[in-house]
Amino acid sequence: MTKPRKAIVSLDATPYYHCVSRCVRRAFLCGNGNNGACYEHRRQWIEDKINALAAIFSIDVCAYAVMSNHYHVVLHIDKATAESWSADEVIRRWHQLYKGTALTQRYVRNKAAMLQAEIDAVDDRVKEWRLRLTNIGWFMRNINEPTARQANQEDGCTGRFWEGRYKSQALLDEQALISCMAYVDLNPIRAGMNKTPEGSLHTSIRRRCQQAKAAFSPNHRQQQVKELMPMIGNPRSSMPKGIAIRLTDYLELVDWTGRIIREDKRGAIERQLPPILDRLQLDPKHWLYLSQHFESRFKRLVGTAYALKRGAEALGYRRTPQSCIQLLE
Repeated sequence: MTKPRKAIVSLDATPYYHCVSRCVRRAFLCGNGNNGACYEHRRQWIEDKINALAAIFSIDVCAYAVMSNHYHVVLHIDKATAESWSADEVIRRWHQLYKGTALTQRYVRNKAAMLQAEIDAVDDRVKEWRLRLTNIGWFMRNINEPTARQANQEDGCTGRFWEGRYKSQALLDEQALISCMAYVDLNPIRAGMNKTPEGSLHTSIRRRCQQAKAAFSPNHRQQQVKELMPMIGNPRSSMPKGIAIRLTDYLELVDWTGRIIREDKRGAIERQLPPILDRLQLDPKHWLYLSQHFESRFKRLVGTAYALKRGAEALGYRRTPQSCIQLLE
């Protein structure tokens, strides 16, 4: 039975989520279609939209990959930052997405001339918008709806472009987060579209590689891709916001995994296991399985046995998904 979004997304369980949206009938509406038409440029539309929304929403993008008939995003909901925004900041951000209301437009132009009742009405609207700016559903909507309209206009047709619901998975711990990011970043490698992570177009790993190559200190959080959530190194007491892994470690891990996945390189460098696997307490065989079967093996919750139990309780599940426990224990 399909669960409502409120039963899948809960900040009490985790702020990290993996989302996938697919074209109708999984048709190649963003790649080379069966009719001989090429729609590759639409992948850039989606990538640009993901990066633009990261600067508006209080949602950080950890990883993404735009494929020919679907796209992946790994997102982090930053509720604390949204709560720190002033009413003016919330309105400014929302007006970058929508026109707003007549009252909010007047508020921007000259709030000093407004009556108290009108300001109270604006405050109610701001509360609603603040929540929406931390809502994954609204984030995905602002990717999918404009893309669908633009594509339909280009094709001179109407109708659905995306499947009705996007898929969402809760990433309950660091192991689940890193393995999901690697799974997303290696999508073009598994699909045979590219041979290297840095050569994979329309992916977050390519952008991280390009920035790391140009940066003087690639692991410095200020010298990483600004639209993506920074990688800040191993966990410590004074932990700033970011992903708990060094960028160079992550790039090494993804590169090693990509080499093993490729059929012509299978087993070629297994002796050079990245030390990050030891720190994540992941067996190499389990890691390779995760990086190739993350979607098909797992359903809505992903994590270790302890994290799954805690997450299932937070989300009101009657039982913990046993299959996930057996794989990650």
